[in-house]
Amino acid sequence: MLTLACLLLLFTPQIAQSAESAKTDSATFAAGCFWCVEAQFLQLEGVSKVVSGYTGGHVANPTYKAVCTGKTGHAEAISIVYDPAVITYDELLEAFFVAHDPTQLNRQGNDVGTQYRSAIFYHSAAQKEKAEYYIRKLDEENIYPKKIVTEVAPMEKFYVAEEYHQNYYNLNKNQGYCQFVITPKLEKFKKVFKDKLKESK
Repeated sequence: MLTLACLLLLFTPQIAQSAESAKTDSATFAAGCFWCVEAQFLQLEGVSKVVSGYTGGHVANPTYKAVCTGKTGHAEAISIVYDPAVITYDELLEAFFVAHDPTQLNRQGNDVGTQYRSAIFYHSAAQKEKAEYYIRKLDEENIYPKKIVTEVAPMEKFYVAEEYHQNYYNLNKNQGYCQFVITPKLEKFKKVFKDKLKESK
């Protein structure tokens, strides 16, 4: 059976990516607790910045406490700044689908609620096209036992989360959630992307 990485490589669509000529570009993903996802994407060569925050909701300037109620409509998300000459949007999508289970609706593991939904917030028509393409292909090839439920929506307003959420894992590695939830996910992620990690260069 093809690995996810091989499948994405095989199915890479011939879609023009104008960002290739740009110095940096942006991507925004929601894949459960932003502490986990931030820690994963910070590992990748070509990713210069990852910010945790909230997007996709209807309340201005939401707080973490408000988002946790599930009533603001926001998802916990990460905003990524990356160099498309080093890592492509296709590779970021690959990392996104490895970083979490995109078939779980409004939850990741024990984190339950719409704020933990799987979502790709696209910044351009090209990003939208690629996101929809990969979801369709992954479903067609039955890579997951269930259908992907990832939301694909336009990036609108991103609210930066409170300071204590930023770089949370690296600053709190001894905390229980970090040890028992984030560390195992991070180690698995690093094995899959061992040739694309900053520390491998």
